[in-house]
Amino acid sequence: MIDAIIIGGGHNGLVCANYLAMAGKRVKIYERRDIVGGAAVTEEFHPGFRNSVASYTVSLLNPKVISDLELNKYGLQIVHRKVNNFWPHKNGNCLAFLLDDNELRKEISQFSIEDSRALDRYFRDINMVADLIREFLLETPPNVGSGIKEIFKTIKFGNRLRKLSIEDQRIVMDIFTKSVSDFLNNYFENQYVKGAFAFDGIVGNYASSETPGSAYVLMHHAFGEVNGVRGVWGHAIGGMGSITDAMSKSAAAKDVEIELGTSVKRVIIKNNKACGVLLDNGDMEEAKIIVSNLNPSLLYNQLIGEGELPLDFSRRMKNYKNGSGTFRMNVALDKLPEFSCLNNQLRTNLDYLTGGIIIAPTCEYIDKAYLDSKLNGWSKEPIVEMLIPTTLDKTLAPEGKHVASLFCQQFDPDVDWDTNREEVAELIVDTVEIYAPGFKNSILGKQIFSPLDLERVFGLVKGDIMHGNMSLDQIFSARPMIGYGNYRSPIKNLYLCGAGTHPGGGVTGAPGHNAAYEILKDIK
Repeated sequence: MIDAIIIGGGHNGLVCANYLAMAGKRVKIYERRDIVGGAAVTEEFHPGFRNSVASYTVSLLNPKVISDLELNKYGLQIVHRKVNNFWPHKNGNCLAFLLDDNELRKEISQFSIEDSRALDRYFRDINMVADLIREFLLETPPNVGSGIKEIFKTIKFGNRLRKLSIEDQRIVMDIFTKSVSDFLNNYFENQYVKGAFAFDGIVGNYASSETPGSAYVLMHHAFGEVNGVRGVWGHAIGGMGSITDAMSKSAAAKDVEIELGTSVKRVIIKNNKACGVLLDNGDMEEAKIIVSNLNPSLLYNQLIGEGELPLDFSRRMKNYKNGSGTFRMNVALDKLPEFSCLNNQLRTNLDYLTGGIIIAPTCEYIDKAYLDSKLNGWSKEPIVEMLIPTTLDKTLAPEGKHVASLFCQQFDPDVDWDTNREEVAELIVDTVEIYAPGFKNSILGKQIFSPLDLERVFGLVKGDIMHGNMSLDQIFSARPMIGYGNYRSPIKNLYLCGAGTHPGGGVTGAPGHNAAYEILKDIK
C-alpha cells in the first residue's frame, strides 16, 4: 500500500513528498492539471513566448528547502534583479529602490531628507522582526488547546519575545496589529516614500493601506533572500516552472510517483480516518495517510463528505476568508516598454527594467483603488506591478522580443468576470500606457486571468494567491483555524501541507517542509 497520497502537485506538495520520500515512505501525487507545479509554472502563452504565468518572482523560497532537495543539482538557477523596484509618477518623476544602501538614501533624499535619514532605523527594525519571523518559519506553531506539550511550546515562543527590549517588543506588536500606513508613519513623511513601502502591505491582500494587520503582510514579503543575500528579489532562469521542475526531478529520484491530469473527487473516510481517495474517473486509491496541498476551503468544503467534520469546524470553514483582489496578465511584446519617467530623468540604464515596475505611487492611490473596487467591482486606476523577466532571462522569448507579467490589484472576486474580464484587461493596458506611451501598440499577444480564471485554472479560490487571507485571524496558530494550526485536521491521517497553513502564501516551501515533519513524527 502507498504510504502517502498528496492531493495537488504545487510546490508545497512537491516539497512535502520529497521529505516523506527521504524518510523511506512510498509517496504518490495526484495533480489535476497536465503540468506539475500548481501556480509556480512556466507555460507558452503566445507562439514562441513563455512566462511564469501565475507566480512570477523569487525571494521567499526557503534556503533549507533548496539545499535539502538539491534543487541547484536539478537545474535551478536564480539571478538577482539589478534594481529591486521602481515607481513611476504621473508628473514624470519616479522613485527607485536601488540595491546599494547609499544610492537608496540618495534616491529618497530627492523626496525627503528626513526620510533618507530614517532609512537606517526603518531597516534595522524591519530586519529585527524579519529575523524573528525566520526563526518561526520552519517550526510548527503552538496548537492551542492541544495539551501540555503545546503549552511548553507556547512558553518557548514567548521566551524569544521576552528576550527583546521593550522598544523592540513594541515594534513587533506594531507589525502584527497596525495598518501598513500607521506603521510607516513612525518612520516616513513623504507621500511617495510611504506609498512605495506600503505596496508590500497590499500584495495579495484585498485591503487598503489603512486596514489593521496589513503591516504584517508587508513583513511577510520582507523575510526573503536570494542566493544568501537577504532583502532582495530574483528571477528563476526558465521562469517559476524551473523551481517546481527541479522539485519534481528531485522527487522522481526518490521514487515519488506523480500522476498528472488526474483529479481527486473525494477523500475516503472510514471511522473518522482518511484511508484513500476517489478519483474523478471513478478509481479508488488507498493510502495510510492523505495530505492536501489545496486551499483549505477546497479540501473541507468540496472533498470531504457532508457530516464527516465536526459541526463547529465545518461552519467555520464555510466562512474561511478568501480573495486577494488579484487580476493577472501576461503579455508578449515586440519591444521593451519606454517609461516616460526614465527618459525624463535620463535614466536609460536597462537595470531599472529588471525590477518590479509598480504603478501605485502613494497610499492615497492604493486606498482609492481598494475603495473603487468595493464600490464598483474594480479600481478605475488599478495597482499594477510589471515584471519583464526577459531583461534577465533570454530563454523566454525570441531574440529582441520580450514578455511581461502584470500583477494587478484591487479587483472584487465576486464580480461577473466572464462578462467583464476583457474590459478590465483593456483598462490595465491603458493604465500602463499612461506611464509608458506606446506600450499598447507593442503587445503581440496577451493572456488574461481574472480572479475567476485563477480559481478555475489553478484552484486559487476567489483568485486568492495566498490560499486564504493573511489577516490576523488566519495566521500562525490560527492558520487555517485555531486548534488545527499544526498541519493536522479533525480527521485522523488527513493532513494539510499548502499555503493555507503556517507560514502562509508565497513560494516558500515552508508549509510542505513543516507538514512532512509533523507527519513523520506521527508515524514514528
